[in-house]
Amino acid sequence: MTYWGIVTVGMGLLMLFWGTTKSEFVVYRILRARAQLFWGEKVHRFFQISGIAVSAMGLFMIFKHLGS
Repeated sequence: MTYWGIVTVGMGLLMLFWGTTKSEFVVYRILRARAQLFWGEKVHRFFQISGIAVSAMGLFMIFKHLGS
């Protein structure tokens, strides 16, 4: 499970980075368009907070607090 934890932390950091820089990368634009329906102008803040949460879950996975 350590590998999945590392991948999860990486994805969380990527979400945090995209939200902070307000990226125009194609994947982020697609995700942002979908989330913007609910979050409106706060969509970038949503991705920052979600990125931190996903990274934290990945760290828990790495240190064997979650999962098997």
